[in-house]
Amino acid sequence: MLAWELWAAFFGYAIPMVISPGPGNTLLATTGGRLGIRGSVPFWLGFEAANLVLCLIYGLGLGRVLHDYPAIEQALKWVGVLYLLYLAKGFLMPSAKGTAEERDTSCLGFGAGFFCVMVNPKIHSMIVVMFAQFLKPGAGMATQVMLLTAAFLVVCVACHFPWIAGGKVVLQRLRSPRALRIQGWIFGLCMLGVATYVALT
Repeated sequence: MLAWELWAAFFGYAIPMVISPGPGNTLLATTGGRLGIRGSVPFWLGFEAANLVLCLIYGLGLGRVLHDYPAIEQALKWVGVLYLLYLAKGFLMPSAKGTAEERDTSCLGFGAGFFCVMVNPKIHSMIVVMFAQFLKPGAGMATQVMLLTAAFLVVCVACHFPWIAGGKVVLQRLRSPRALRIQGWIFGLCMLGVATYVALT
């Protein structure tokens, strides 16, 4: 078992990192505003499933490959930039076919949430640092990985929900066609801004 001092340090690290603004939380707020809390569940589940997968990969040592081959991290970065540009295009130029809700659901489902996390360098780095800092050598590694992963997922769920709920509260009040067009432009420009930030860092 991990000492309470280590848990305090872990939560002191994880909570600010997970709840802080970034590409993932921006998309969570977007799904909340566009689809409401219930409609956001598929994207949210995909988002957290990818966090689980990354925790297991890095916690069990398989992520060492990414450190040995920095080109893989660069590839992830550029795939992430392209994905953000794809999302921006979807917001700025919505398809003429189908209702707005159908269009939103198609681009913000489980797969989109999973993919968003898998190509987000910030999340990769955060999880790598988490295990580097809080795994104790010599203790049962598998047990530690499972405990830290479970705690991290609790933090993720608790910190991501306010983004979804906030998006719903703020954005679903504005549902007229004109307001939806403005939202599309705002979200699209946000995605372009995030893509630019990721490309330049």
